[in-house]
Amino acid sequence: MIPNLLTLSRIFAVPFIVGCFYMDGFWAHLSATVLFIFACATDFFDGYFARQWKQVSAFGRFLDPVADKLLVSTILLMLSGVGIISGVHLLAATIILAREIIVSGLREFLSQMQLIVPVTKYAKWKTGMQMASISCLLCSAMFPDVVSLKKIGIVLLWCAVVMTIFTGARYLKLGIIRISNSTPS
Repeated sequence: MIPNLLTLSRIFAVPFIVGCFYMDGFWAHLSATVLFIFACATDFFDGYFARQWKQVSAFGRFLDPVADKLLVSTILLMLSGVGIISGVHLLAATIILAREIIVSGLREFLSQMQLIVPVTKYAKWKTGMQMASISCLLCSAMFPDVVSLKKIGIVLLWCAVVMTIFTGARYLKLGIIRISNSTPS
């Protein structure tokens, strides 16, 4: 029960993060950043507690990736909308968003065929990289004079793109294999 509540808290944090970010002032941006980091921490702890307490559930397996995608996608769009992510770096955000949509569609399609595509450790690293990047980019809004924060965030964003492409290709390959093995000849 607690793991699912942590996952739900990640979803409920999204509008508060966006709302705080769009308020003026240092404290509003600090609140958005702290809420985002808290939401990221719940991503680790929901799975950890579920495994430790043997509370892994179908609901949790469904909701966890949805919460991750909602959190990351919304904040990437927000950062793009205010110009923190801009120019060629919008390509990075677009690749990340496209991969999330493609993998979600693939999972949905395969689930209708009673096939499961498991989450890999690489996908977890990808999510962690995205969250680290976004944390730096959110901090750069609080400290616009500290140019290195934004640069670090952008470098991490592109590293996340590499992981995004790698994990997306793995999911696609696994999905194609599962589809071809399940269709009659």
